Amino acid sequence: MSIEIKVPTVGESINEVTLVKWLKNDGDWADRDEVIAELESEKATFEINAEQAGAVKQIAKEGDTLSIGDLVCTIDTNATRPVEAPAPPKKEEPSAALSIKKEAATDVKATPVAAAIIADKKIDSKKINPSGSNGKIFKQDVLDALSNPGRMPGVQLFSRNERPEKMSNLRKTVSRRLVEAKNTTAMLTTFNEVDMGPVMEIRKKYKDRFKDQHGVNLGFMSFFTKACCYALQQFPAVNAYIDGENIIYHDYCDISIAVSAPKGLVVPVIRNAESLTMADIETAVIDLATKAKNNKLTVEEMTGGTFTITNGGIFGSMMSTPIINIPQSAILGMHNIVERPMAVNGQVVIKPMMYLALSYDHRIIDGRESVGFLVRVKQLLENPSLMLFGKDPVDALLEL
Repeated sequence: MSIEIKVPTVGESINEVTLVKWLKNDGDWADRDEVIAELESEKATFEINAEQAGAVKQIAKEGDTLSIGDLVCTIDTNATRPVEAPAPPKKEEPSAALSIKKEAATDVKATPVAAAIIADKKIDSKKINPSGSNGKIFKQDVLDALSNPGRMPGVQLFSRNERPEKMSNLRKTVSRRLVEAKNTTAMLTTFNEVDMGPVMEIRKKYKDRFKDQHGVNLGFMSFFTKACCYALQQFPAVNAYIDGENIIYHDYCDISIAVSAPKGLVVPVIRNAESLTMADIETAVIDLATKAKNNKLTVEEMTGGTFTITNGGIFGSMMSTPIINIPQSAILGMHNIVERPMAVNGQVVIKPMMYLALSYDHRIIDGRESVGFLVRVKQLLENPSLMLFGKDPVDALLEL
């Protein structure tokens, strides 16, 4: 008996997908519910599974664009299950190969002569293009790196090659949405800077206890998310969006976090972030970032969101003007933390400073609200105790 595996319905607005990768070759055996292929829609990457155990017969090819309901493959359930081959014995490395320890704590294989030259010349092994099997470095590879200093390993000199590559559905969607945001919103960006010293001191003092008690690291994202949630509730227009002739306000904060995934930018959502603890937020960030890295995010996890936070600082960005994640009305850009001389009470003091950028839709958010929101975020980050009650603890105690 042969059963058909078709492209499933993955969302109301999604009509076609791309077959990104076959995880089973033509004729391979697949157990029931085993993942056999990866598909990519304009919003997410998802997997299809074998509905019954059997031999896979590929119909579609990698890179094909398929409509919902199209045939991906068939599974022959009458095929004979192959005898599982025993795992190959672990082989000893040849004595001629040496292991060089890199700073990143990864082992790099090299011949004795190559290893000696690397050690003598103090060459970064990452800049050497290995020609041996399994990444083994030979003497000539090292000499090639030495004779072409400052050039990328493995790049042909004076090359004029061009490589056409089909744009993925995800990249096409990102491109379309970015252009749409620029063309359909009255987007402006306002800037401020924040002294990250108080947050960094809290992290340094409590990181071990936090990790022991909650099982996650205390990162910057939880502080920014908490600060934004307080500020969004104080300036509700920043947490709203335009729908026709109406403005839709939200009494909750669904915070989208921009994540750089292998196949492009994705923006998963932390639901009801205003109601979460710091540990809850850090757990959600790790979970969503891990799924993004492994292309496991669902459409639901990337749908919605009332406000976006993006962190270009992890790539070393000093300042940027982030583009609004439509239909939202604002996005906060975090940047690199750099020690800079600051004037404090007439004295020059070195402080760890970060530039903040808030891009917003001027149709719904006025200057008072955009600047007020960013100043409020700055106040909360520079005085984290304010986040206990949303205001000064003494004022809260005295009900002022």
